Amino acid sequence: MPLRLRRRVRRPVSPSRRRAAVTVVTAALVGSVFAGAVSMAGTPEEGTAHAAGEPRRARPVPEAETPAKVQARPALPKVRPSEIRTRPGTVPPSSVSVVQIVAHPDDDLFFMNPDISQSLHSGSPLASVYLTAGEADGVNARPRDAAGVAADKAGYAEARQNGIRAAYAEMATGSRTSPWDRIAIPTAGGAWAEMDVLRAKPHVRLVWLQIREAGSVNGDRPHSLNGLWHGRITRIGSQRSTGTPVAAPFTYTKEQVVETVAGLLERFRPTFVRMQDPSPGRDQRTGKLRDHQDHLYGARFAQEALDRYAKSPGHPHVVVQNYLGYPTSGLPHTLDAEAAGAKLKTLKTYAWLDGVADCGTVAGCGDLKVAARPTGRGWTQTIRYARSTSTSWVQPDRDGGLLAFSVLDGRLGIWRKTADATDWRGPELLPGDGIDGGVTSVALPDGRVSVYGTRTVLKDYRREVVSTTQTAPGGGFGPWRPLGSPERNDASGTSDISAPAVTVGADGRALLAVRDSRLRLASREQRADGTWGPWRVLGGTNLIGDPVAATDASGRGYVFASTSKTVLAWTRRLPGAPLTGPARTGLPPTTLSLSATASPSGDGVRLWFRKPASGDLRSADFSGTAPAPPFTELPGTGVAGFGPVSGGDGLLAVRSRTGFLATMSQGRTGTGKTGIGSRPLWTLDRFQLAGAPYAGTDGVAAMGLDGRLHWSPTGR
Repeated sequence: MPLRLRRRVRRPVSPSRRRAAVTVVTAALVGSVFAGAVSMAGTPEEGTAHAAGEPRRARPVPEAETPAKVQARPALPKVRPSEIRTRPGTVPPSSVSVVQIVAHPDDDLFFMNPDISQSLHSGSPLASVYLTAGEADGVNARPRDAAGVAADKAGYAEARQNGIRAAYAEMATGSRTSPWDRIAIPTAGGAWAEMDVLRAKPHVRLVWLQIREAGSVNGDRPHSLNGLWHGRITRIGSQRSTGTPVAAPFTYTKEQVVETVAGLLERFRPTFVRMQDPSPGRDQRTGKLRDHQDHLYGARFAQEALDRYAKSPGHPHVVVQNYLGYPTSGLPHTLDAEAAGAKLKTLKTYAWLDGVADCGTVAGCGDLKVAARPTGRGWTQTIRYARSTSTSWVQPDRDGGLLAFSVLDGRLGIWRKTADATDWRGPELLPGDGIDGGVTSVALPDGRVSVYGTRTVLKDYRREVVSTTQTAPGGGFGPWRPLGSPERNDASGTSDISAPAVTVGADGRALLAVRDSRLRLASREQRADGTWGPWRVLGGTNLIGDPVAATDASGRGYVFASTSKTVLAWTRRLPGAPLTGPARTGLPPTTLSLSATASPSGDGVRLWFRKPASGDLRSADFSGTAPAPPFTELPGTGVAGFGPVSGGDGLLAVRSRTGFLATMSQGRTGTGKTGIGSRPLWTLDRFQLAGAPYAGTDGVAAMGLDGRLHWSPTGR
């Protein structure tokens, strides 16, 4: 039934507020041809006339697989000419294809933006997949008005869809009323889903699976993705929205949900997948999940589907990025004021904050529950990756060349560049799947290189640390070696371990450290015979994110880990000695993404990080166990952005506010090369990077959303 909204709805005030015409098509794909019935829903655009009794004609529905037109790139944020220069050349938008998989409408806007808006502005194909209908209790109202609104789950699901369509249209075209074509498509799981195609930019698509949601963050709800995953139910039902072109209800088994998502991956053939965190951990006081159960289990279904898709032949390589959800609450903000403001504007559009009825449906034009607090719990001021923050994924070899490592299709990709070459060779994919994003590499004293990461085992779900080492200097890599986990089981902490940090002594013995699900540092040390000792808990409280490690010129090893208030340090004073700590560094809060390298002065290590809520860069040198001296701040960085800072010998590399790679020459003291007015001079490479950049002596490396390694040599 229609919702009764206890608020006045203002009339449209300008042509930009006109109601959007929405084409609803029930279609079956037969080869590449649509077969189905077409009808119009909503109100025609202004200026469209038809005679009484004459059927309204819908615009042609673009095929789902129509190649995206190359869109003009947006202008960069206004900055002083002295701050930024742009390298010529770009990555063709057609080489990038992004798929996002989230549990609910608004999970993408709260936890994945501004990455989404950057992809939309690039002109690359983007498809956002919503697993559940997000129907909740069916009441589309602010809490203060909820008592006067009747529950209507189909209507609330429709209102949330309307809000998402408005938000994406606004980000992609500048107008929230830019029309969509709504069609029903068959799924590989044997049912139907709704796909919405943005008429002005048909490479932007929204897919609604409309599976029933749990309706509770932590409550015992067997009829949910959680219950389906654990076998408490054999089938899960649907919740269709009021305006969906999907004609009939349906159910899915666990296998059919996986097949459905894998089928969508096959349909859109992404090079980059955004998804939620499958291992958010549990609150140690209450034992409750730190994130919504739909977020966790939706991500695990996505993992299963990605694993299946990766094993199918003929598709482009895929890079996966996980995003933190509810646990971002209370953590230092990562976005500067401009980026946070743009993100909030999109959430206000989704929440239908102005009340203008321009969507043409009685269900409502947005999510009024969110209208009560469009910032969430600080979510519009931050974005945080669950892993893939290591800057130690490139290593020099003993002959002066370079090795680079990244995860493609759940396997380790390896690239090589000889000392006298300008081009890289690769990727070579190492056998062994299930590797999580966020690997780190270390050089051994004998000239070999080792790579460490984590692997998710989907059967009897668990995550474990693994490593692989070259069989000889300059040679190939051996099989993955499992190194276990400090976790007892998945149930106790959802397998929530960080990516590993590794330091190697002069004797070649490695020490690895991870943050465990109880937010402490845990480590294993390699023995002289190459075997590994047991896991030990090394303390620390409320550690967040991935720890980082570095070895100084004297052979001392260091491990650093962030809390929401400071950075803690552990030190290995001599090869073979135990790692001791934690020691207080005295540093202020950071955005939690750290990077560490040997200090250019030769004494200790240099830690790079960002100032919260600004994007500004900071560094501090640390030696021994004494508190760090006052940190150095790089003033007026101009490019803002978020995420790790890679500080190489003479170069800095960061993610800019636009999502492009930004690089800058720096002195050995950490001060930037300046332009007019003593402001840092940055260079933008106009491609959007995935994960963290690497800055070295010879140049800067970064993975792009196209699944390719990008290299900017020094002096280019």
